[in-house]
Amino acid sequence: MSASRRSGTTDELGPDEPEGPGPEGSGGSDLLAALLDGMDAALCAFDAGGVVTHWNREAERILGWTAAEAVGRPGFAGWAVRSADAEEVEGRLMSAMDAPGRQVHEFALLTKDGGRVLVRTQSAAVRGPDGKPAGVYCAFSEVHAQIDLERSIALSEALFEDASWGVVLVDADLRPAVVNAHAARALGVGRTTVLGRPLGELLAQGVEELESALTHVLAEGAPPAPAELWVSVRTPEGEQRRCWRCGFVRLASPLAEEPVPLGVGWLFQDVTEAKQGEQEAALLRFRTNQLHRAARAAAECEDPAEAATVHLDFALAGFADHALIDRVAGGFLGDADAAGQVRLVRAAATPSGPPGPSLPTGAAGLPVRYPEGHPALQCVARAGSVRASVGTVPPEQARLWAEARRWPSDSVHALCAVLRSRGRTLGVVTFLRGGGRSPFERSDATYAEDVAARIATALDLASAL
Repeated sequence: MSASRRSGTTDELGPDEPEGPGPEGSGGSDLLAALLDGMDAALCAFDAGGVVTHWNREAERILGWTAAEAVGRPGFAGWAVRSADAEEVEGRLMSAMDAPGRQVHEFALLTKDGGRVLVRTQSAAVRGPDGKPAGVYCAFSEVHAQIDLERSIALSEALFEDASWGVVLVDADLRPAVVNAHAARALGVGRTTVLGRPLGELLAQGVEELESALTHVLAEGAPPAPAELWVSVRTPEGEQRRCWRCGFVRLASPLAEEPVPLGVGWLFQDVTEAKQGEQEAALLRFRTNQLHRAARAAAECEDPAEAATVHLDFALAGFADHALIDRVAGGFLGDADAAGQVRLVRAAATPSGPPGPSLPTGAAGLPVRYPEGHPALQCVARAGSVRASVGTVPPEQARLWAEARRWPSDSVHALCAVLRSRGRTLGVVTFLRGGGRSPFERSDATYAEDVAARIATALDLASAL
């Protein structure tokens, strides 16, 4: 048997050619056999008369017929195709000799054990040295495998073109290799600009958590559930704080004998508005519960002044670090008196050291030495809330800022709410935050005004007794 027949191929020899090829011909046949057997697709070929001339290992795997059993047979009739279908199948395959390009067909083939396999074929003519058709080659695969491949390709293309969430392929060096349009917009850069750049150049905050998650996926595989990461994205308009719900999958090469990590598929969706809504709702529920609890506790106080400090203590939880109550000297101010000079007397304050309940400061009635333009004085003059912050300054300068306003030295943010009852101004309640907290916002002022209204009612009642 020639080398060609042993490798699953047969060569047509001329009348004057020796049957056994020389060293060069043998090497060419071995190379051809190795190439055919190494293909992922099943391949067979026919000469001009319809005789099988080539049959590779993948064809043997799908149908069970070996190359020795297949090569040399006249067509598929009676072994690889039912006799009733053989004429139609062979006619469709051999028609490729006279057709330009490739032809695609689907039909059922028979396996060696009698089963049937639906395959998709691509066939094309094989030209001889004179340019005339000398046969047909046919590559085929199981339809379900082909459909799976097409689905995978279609899914990949859809994710990177039309997906409504961000998709990023990150290489093993944790740098973006491919991004879709949605992800590029979320990162604030173009699709090509982001490629190959370190994540630290794209994110101002949150990059450590993201890189840690990507490293974990490369080493351990995909996490069991999506993760929510808060990041700050660098954009031409400045840093933007965003919350992304992220999913990760590890990518490995299907061609390697052992899994070789190609990187991580990172999918994310912007859920910033939803998370902020959840946080605001949770904060509102907590503050409402605090007001309810404070009202019930204050109702049990015999002294209305004590009830005022109870409201203050309940308001501090999760809201501020210190609080002060300053009363107007003389009891109250009418709207006509607010424009004149105002003196404030300290009525109660939280401890400046270790945390504890608010304490009355005594009945000495000495005015607090607030400088002109102090936020508490502005609050009385306006009969409305006033917010103040030291800004971004060195710690020593922040300490001097707080001490100049007669506040605890660690204060960097302040919120003053006016105490009003029965159309009169009774004083000011001041809430103070340290450097570990964010500045007061408008929603904080609304809460402070609710607390101030309850404190003012209690102080007004104490004055009437």
